[in-house]
Amino acid sequence: MDPMLLLLFIFVIAIFLGFELISKVPSQLHTPLMSGSNAISGISIVGALMAAGLAGDTVLGAILGLLAVICASINVFGGYLVTNRMLEMFKHKERGK
Repeated sequence: MDPMLLLLFIFVIAIFLGFELISKVPSQLHTPLMSGSNAISGISIVGALMAAGLAGDTVLGAILGLLAVICASINVFGGYLVTNRMLEMFKHKERGK
């Protein structure tokens, strides 16, 4: 089996699985769960780096690997930004000055 075909298959399955999981989470739990999933999302960066290394023999493989690393990095960074913003909402505000 061609490694690029296997990587494409895994990518498509991950898209469908991610969509189904996120659509089933109630909105009240979304941000706390995002905080916990940021560590797991870090693993996707490692997977993207491995995929880029495995498929980097071709130009298409290198481009797709780079795209995977960029998307995984945006996912992790955005998750931390949203979590930080949510935590700021729960901090006590100073009274009357």
